[in-house]
Formats: sequence, structure tokens, C-alpha cells
Amino acid sequence: MSTDTTNSEPVICEFLYELWDANWDDGPLGNYQIIAHPITKKTARRIYFTYSHAGHKPGFVDRQRIEADGEIYHGYTRRRLHLTPPEIPHRPAKPSLPELRKAMADAHPDRGGTDEAFIAARARYERARRSA
Repeated sequence: MSTDTTNSEPVICEFLYELWDANWDDGPLGNYQIIAHPITKKTARRIYFTYSHAGHKPGFVDRQRIEADGEIYHGYTRRRLHLTPPEIPHRPAKPSLPELRKAMADAHPDRGGTDEAFIAARARYERARRSA
């Protein structure tokens, strides 16, 4: 009887990362999360990993391409995988009414702006004022 208590399973310490939009149907920017897929094996040509959220299925990517570019499009799952966690995009803050009013004043033809720029700036200001 052996008293060896070593674990024969590989230790997972590396991941492939995916930027996942939990609200993918909510426009171009939604509720993003970073999902880490554990790397299970590396060979000279491939990096093998396990999907963290799709039934823990195995997959692989071209090692040379992902190491050269830092990311790769995985066609089977239609997802972009990254070597390092990607930045989460943020929606730009809506400009305030005083900011829009200043932009409108700066675009006025008397201050060096054009008629088209002033009309567009005024339309943005009026839309924001009505929605506020």
C-alpha cells in the first residue's frame, strides 16, 4: 500500500482570457466580464485549454499566432481569446448641459466656428435639454 499523497493532476496556473458581454444584445457596449479559460497543456504548435463556461469542453489555439499577436479569433466558438486579461470598455460619459452650451458657443460663427458646426452643436444641446 502506497502512502504517496502527491496529486497526479496538472496544476493549472495559466489562462486564456475572453471578454464576454453578458448583455450581448444590449448594443455595442454592455455588461462585460472577463472569463478565464484554464490552459491544460502547451506544445510547440498548440495551446490546449478548457472552456470555463461552456460545459468545460476542451479546445486549442495556434500557439505561434496567439503569442505573436497577444490574441486570436477562435473560429469554433466564434470568440476572441487573449493571453492577458483585456481591458473592459466603458461607455463614455454623457456631456452635461453646461458642457454642451459651451461647445455650442465655441462653434458659433462669430467665434470662428462654421454654420454647420454651430447647427450641429445646437441640435445636441437642444436634444440633451429636452431629455433632461
